[in-house]
Amino acid sequence: MDLSGLLIATSFAAGLNVYATVGTLGLLSRAGVLQLPPSLHLLSSWYVIAASAVLFVVEFFADKIPAFDLIWNALHTFIRVPIAALLAYRATAQLSPGEQIMAAGAGALIALAAHGGKTAVRAAVTPSPEPFSNMSLSLGEDILAIGLTWLATRHPYLAGTLALSLLLVIALLVRWVVRSLRSLFRSARRQFASSSAL
Repeated sequence: MDLSGLLIATSFAAGLNVYATVGTLGLLSRAGVLQLPPSLHLLSSWYVIAASAVLFVVEFFADKIPAFDLIWNALHTFIRVPIAALLAYRATAQLSPGEQIMAAGAGALIALAAHGGKTAVRAAVTPSPEPFSNMSLSLGEDILAIGLTWLATRHPYLAGTLALSLLLVIALLVRWVVRSLRSLFRSARRQFASSSAL
């Protein structure tokens, strides 16, 4: 199995939903679909799978509540990114310590990019008066995290390429969100200035 493709895809998936990623890896290992390296055998423990499933359910609902999802995602900056780094580090136990650290750093950066893009897009969508766009985005992220993790175990090259393509899309989306917010703030500032002049 191509390790680089697997790490890129699972790090991206962890940046979206770390509980879905960990739980999917554990279940695939239990089902015999995926042979985890010895350093990651803990993921196939029923305790880890059960904990991931419970936390996934909690996140499934928490992440679909407008405004609260922003708080939830902000807090998970300190969960998704470190766990992605740890998974990358443990998955490369057969490499040298220096290479492991590089893998962990790459995993953290990919997860941070996915997580940051997700949070930025949510921040742009949250002010919308209807809740369906927010819920649809959240559901899509859940499906993508599970699907990408599964794909990484079957076709790691394809999954890695898809994750890198999605990173490019996220970069473009974040750029659009930043420009939109700047335009919104400029418009609000002009309105405030004109009303103050009156």
